[in-house]
Amino acid sequence: MKKSVTIITLLILVIAFGGSMYYLYQKNAEDPIVYETELPSKQNIIKKTVATGSILPLEEVLIKPNISGVIEEIFVEGGDYVKSGDLLAKIKVVPNLNALNDSRNNIDEARIALEDQKRNIDRQKTLFDKGVVSKVDLERAQVSFDQAQQAYVAANKRYDIVKTGTTRGFGNAANTMIRATVSGMVLDVPVEVGNQVIESNNFNEGTTIAAIADIEKMIFEGKVDESEVGKISEDLPLEITVGAIENKTFNAVLDYIAPKGKEENGAIQFEIKGTLKKQDTVFIRAGLSANASIILGRADSVLAVKEALVQFDDKTKLPFVEIEKGDQQFERKDVELGISDGIFVEIKSGVSQEDKIKVWNEVKPDEFTN
Repeated sequence: MKKSVTIITLLILVIAFGGSMYYLYQKNAEDPIVYETELPSKQNIIKKTVATGSILPLEEVLIKPNISGVIEEIFVEGGDYVKSGDLLAKIKVVPNLNALNDSRNNIDEARIALEDQKRNIDRQKTLFDKGVVSKVDLERAQVSFDQAQQAYVAANKRYDIVKTGTTRGFGNAANTMIRATVSGMVLDVPVEVGNQVIESNNFNEGTTIAAIADIEKMIFEGKVDESEVGKISEDLPLEITVGAIENKTFNAVLDYIAPKGKEENGAIQFEIKGTLKKQDTVFIRAGLSANASIILGRADSVLAVKEALVQFDDKTKLPFVEIEKGDQQFERKDVELGISDGIFVEIKSGVSQEDKIKVWNEVKPDEFTN
């Protein structure tokens, strides 16, 4: 029994010794780790956040009718430039039967009153010629006749307005003639000939005949997440990129941040607006989708290194890099960091442009295949 225990113990010792020797051999056979180095460089670093949105006119005016009816003619189309007062469309009035009947009754009443005043003034003239009545009585009769005559004319005009939407002498001011109230480009004409339209009043916003805007004054309107809204402020510069216009960046200024956010898809979004600087060579169409890079900070031609080269002390959390002092010999150097764009970070102090910085966390090629 003792002999078998001794043999087993010796076998274990031999296996352990052999394993140790094999491990040491493998360690000695491995190539020593060789750290590469990189030099700092001069970089333009821009710290920014991105908002998505679209390009819209600063002021878009919706032209609505003051009378209900049917579109009889349209004189403009999208893309046309118009001035304030230009004719856009013409409406054919579909009269209301009750109103039309009331206006006819008013004409009959006004005619009866006019005929009565005509007889009265004729009688007063006859009596005046005989010396029975005074001139004052004749003048009163004349005034009553003139008033009755004016009421008759007014009743006929009201009838014409109810029936056709206009009357003689008011062609330019007729409600049936829809005119532009501002100057600019016609962005959209959402109606066609034959469409019925509703007047704009206190109870109904009315049917839009045309949308007009000054395309020289465009804005970016977008949204930012609640995690980013605390980083931005008004008057920050924007760089606008439009998906439909390649290789072109438009400058703008952030001039509005919504004080209240709205929940969308489970996240709180805040609306922002930025006024685009005037573009003389590029036509930007309203409604184009765009992205806005909000410039939070910028540093031009500063000494910078890749963020991956910067390490942080476990205890103090302060940044440092390792500088090569000899062949594969490195020395720790504390550094002061500036702004970062996520790839490069500004080095304010601690290293010079000639210092070789250790690449301490280089990614091996086989790690990309895992």
